[in-house]
Amino acid sequence: MARKVRHSALESRSARLKLSIRRRPYSGPSLGRGISLMYRRNKTNGTWVLKASDGHGAYWTKAIALADDFDDSDCKTILTFYEAQDSAKKLARSDGGSTDTSPISVDQALKDYRRDLEARGANPYNAESPRVHLPKVLLAKPVQLLTAHELKKWRDGLLGKLKPATANRVGRCLGAALELARQHDERIQNRQAWEIGLAGLPDAQEARNVILPDDKVRAFVNAAYGIDHEFGLLTDTLAVTGARPSQAVRLRVEDLHDHPVRPKLMMPKSGKGGGRNRAQKKAERYSVPITVLLAGKLKAAAKGRPDSAPLLLQTDVTPWGDNPGLSYHRQVGNVVRAIGLDPAEVTMYALRHSSIVRMLLQNVPIRLVASLHNTSVNMIERTYSKFITEHGDEISRRALLQHDPLIGGNIVRIDGLTQYPAS
Repeated sequence: MARKVRHSALESRSARLKLSIRRRPYSGPSLGRGISLMYRRNKTNGTWVLKASDGHGAYWTKAIALADDFDDSDCKTILTFYEAQDSAKKLARSDGGSTDTSPISVDQALKDYRRDLEARGANPYNAESPRVHLPKVLLAKPVQLLTAHELKKWRDGLLGKLKPATANRVGRCLGAALELARQHDERIQNRQAWEIGLAGLPDAQEARNVILPDDKVRAFVNAAYGIDHEFGLLTDTLAVTGARPSQAVRLRVEDLHDHPVRPKLMMPKSGKGGGRNRAQKKAERYSVPITVLLAGKLKAAAKGRPDSAPLLLQTDVTPWGDNPGLSYHRQVGNVVRAIGLDPAEVTMYALRHSSIVRMLLQNVPIRLVASLHNTSVNMIERTYSKFITEHGDEISRRALLQHDPLIGGNIVRIDGLTQYPAS
């Protein structure tokens, strides 16, 4: 058992409460080479503070828990003097006893995750979405001191502000940041904290995709052209191809194959699906047919640009960027209102959902629908099962046994059997 260090001024609740309230922590016992425990006296429960050497002649400090001055220890966020010693040593030391680096906080884990996403060509927004909902206490807490209970409590608290599916998505983003921190710091051994505490909420994957009839899709596109030609061209491309906006804005001039009868676009793939090869996946292309009319508009818009230039640009001739929604979200709201729909329900993604359902109802094989929309058969079946059933109903009815109506003739009963006249 590890040796417990005594300190008369800090080891008991009564002794600590005799100290004056002040911001600067009181010095405490040395717990090992380059490690000491300090105490900050507050009006309420005091704070245990770890002070550790960085291995280069300087020190760092980190608040690790509250003291049990007025509340009993819960062995997590409120600790006794001796429990604080164990927590401080665990936090300061890796398995090899190194004190070269300070423990990484949740805030720093999110910053590191953002840099990792940017390096892999992924969307850095995934590192920012949890930060909006995290309290300062959790942001400042070292990752290795997180517990499943407090992460679950935080996740459940999102339900008052977010839909279950959105809460799950934010939780997955935070979990990815914490897992990345664990992979780079051997002191972090509490992986189960986010695996359990941030587990997905049940029944949160019910699809609420808005499907627009073709006349509304046409009205959507026409209204977009009415606001701005370049915005209309982007909208038109999304409506015809069913691509994600983040894919379409990465199209290059050379991706347009303007065949007089069968024009197509070589659409960049999405980086969705996880894995470490996201940038490689996004560089790949797949063929998507487009209408002759759209091909003509795209060809005219790209006239004079080099093959490597973006095919779709904004009015000021700048690219739409990695997050095009930041540039067009107000315009989409105006378009949706103009066609008599609710902007809270209908987004640019309605064009993608409508494209998928249109193909399903036109008897296009599910495998081909999935390929043309850069998704999986499993995702199509799970998300659009209602429309697949409707589509399948029409096909399966053709195979039903149909009885020809009886025309004249007598029904004769022979040896207990009923014999019908031959057709």
